[in-house]
Amino acid sequence: MSGRPSKEEYFLRIAEVVLERSTCLLRKYGAVIVVGDTIVSTGYNGPARGMKHCDEFGFCLKELANMPKGTGYDFCPAVHAEENAIINAARSGVSLVGGTLYIAGRDARTGELTEAMPCERCRRAIINAGITSVVIRTSDGELRRVDPRSWVAEEERRYLEKARMLRESQS
Repeated sequence: MSGRPSKEEYFLRIAEVVLERSTCLLRKYGAVIVVGDTIVSTGYNGPARGMKHCDEFGFCLKELANMPKGTGYDFCPAVHAEENAIINAARSGVSLVGGTLYIAGRDARTGELTEAMPCERCRRAIINAGITSVVIRTSDGELRRVDPRSWVAEEERRYLEKARMLRESQS
């Protein structure tokens, strides 16, 4: 039995398979949402249904604009893996309240696994969906479990910092 993966490892490995559907030319992400030890939804990053994929165009707008990782979300046509998993659950009428989200990421060029911490936009969707735990693999290969409620205070701090900077720039 020692070769049997933990449930967290099992669901993260499934997220790694899901990310293989991504057509992003930079980074591929896969998400699996589990409620009560049952997979209820999956998602990967890519453009909205029916839209052309970046790999079909043969280039990435963010790359052409030389935007650093973690920026330019309004520039990119992709729906994130976490968002797609939440949307897919909604399309099926499945509640995510109390669920756990497993996210895996991979560099599209090198194939190396990357740390897949959700962006600010996805964090808000995760919180509002009622997901109570997020599991990722850190850059050193360890599993990390995050409570989305911790992001609420973080969001508030960022909001107040942005307000302070705006006020200072206007005076």
